[in-house]
Amino acid sequence: MSVARVTEIIASSKKGFDDAVEVGIKRASKTLKNVSGAWVKDQRVICDDGKIKEYRVTLKVTFVLND
Repeated sequence: MSVARVTEIIASSKKGFDDAVEVGIKRASKTLKNVSGAWVKDQRVICDDGKIKEYRVTLKVTFVLND
């Protein structure tokens, strides 16, 4: 039986929400081993002068712990 842990991270992108998710997973995978999934807890944008400057996502990243 496996045991997993969930950690929360925030990632951003200038391109869009999908890219922010990819950036977050890629970065989390550098530090966390056995990343098995994630879900988007929150999405938001940073605006400047009426234009979207940055897309941000809060992710709950799941990774399986080693025995």
